[in-house]
Formats: sequence, structure tokens, C-alpha cells
Amino acid sequence: MANKIQSNLTNQFLIAMPQMKDPRFERSLIYIVEHSKNGAMGIILNQPVQFLSFDSLLKQLGIIRKSSKDLIDIHFGGPVGTAHGFVLHSPDYNKKSTLKLNSGISLTATLEIIKDMAANKGPKNSLFALGYAGWESGQLEDEIRSNGWLHCPADNDIIFDTKNTDKWLTSIKKLGFDPLMLSNNSGNA
Repeated sequence: MANKIQSNLTNQFLIAMPQMKDPRFERSLIYIVEHSKNGAMGIILNQPVQFLSFDSLLKQLGIIRKSSKDLIDIHFGGPVGTAHGFVLHSPDYNKKSTLKLNSGISLTATLEIIKDMAANKGPKNSLFALGYAGWESGQLEDEIRSNGWLHCPADNDIIFDTKNTDKWLTSIKKLGFDPLMLSNNSGNA
């Protein structure tokens, strides 16, 4: 069942329940990068920032864009470490600093990947985020038990190929039900 808490949620999606009251996470879809007894780290996948463009970021970093490649969105990855960039990407880009998360997703959090993306030498598929969502030991499990989140296996197509506005609903539908049927008491059998 989707809301049964697994011992490890790494490489899972967290899907905010419809009644999520925290505006930072309302209707959010989060990819769990790491989950252990010490806590969890995830990247919000469906909240592009409106106040900063990739070109503006490059200018701030003193990087000259050498590519006319399509616009790269910058996402709000979560409220922790918002001055730090994280790039979820396809495994075709692999540097010493790259972490392989699963067979189709890697993570790189260095200035090098931003420079490579600006020069059209970056990964084929990517999602650039500022900040991350973090949970202390046991906090995420408590939030799931309190019906704050659903979870399911991550889907690379949703991360890289689904419009931001559709990611949350598409993920819920993957679980096989309509979000209008969810209530505050879901998951407490």
C-alpha cells in the first residue's frame, strides 16, 4: 500500500496530501535522495522559482552562457540550504562529484555542472533546484503517520518529462485513486 511506511524511502516520491497546510510543501512532489535512521533529504520537483532565471544565476556567478539551449528552469528544492544548487539528472553526465541515485537518476551539486550546462555540455535531462527538504531522525515517518504524505516509487518520466503543473496529480494517479477522494484520515487503518 502506498502509505505504509517503508524502512527506507530513498528513491521514492513523497506526495503532499491535499490538506497540506505548509505553503512551502502544498501540492508538492519530492524525490527522496537519501533516507536513513539519521533523517531524510529530498528535492521538491514541481515548484519553479519566479524570481531567478538560469541566465540571471549565470550572471551572478560570472559564468558566460555558451549555448542557446532551451530555457533551464530553476526550482525551489526546499527550505534548507537555499543558497546551494542541486541538479538531479540523467546518468549520461558523470563526474567525480556525481552521486548515482538509481539506474536513471544521478545528483551533482557543484559549480562544474552549472558551467557545463551553460556550455551545453551538461546532462541530457536535468532538474536544477536551489535548496532541499530535510527531516531529522524519525520526523518524516511521523509526518507520514500523521497523513501529511503519500509515497510511491520514483518515476524518471515524471521527474524529467512531465510539466511542473502536472507532476503532483500524475503521481497521485499512479497510485490508482483520485485526490478528491483523500481525506484527513486516510491511511489510518
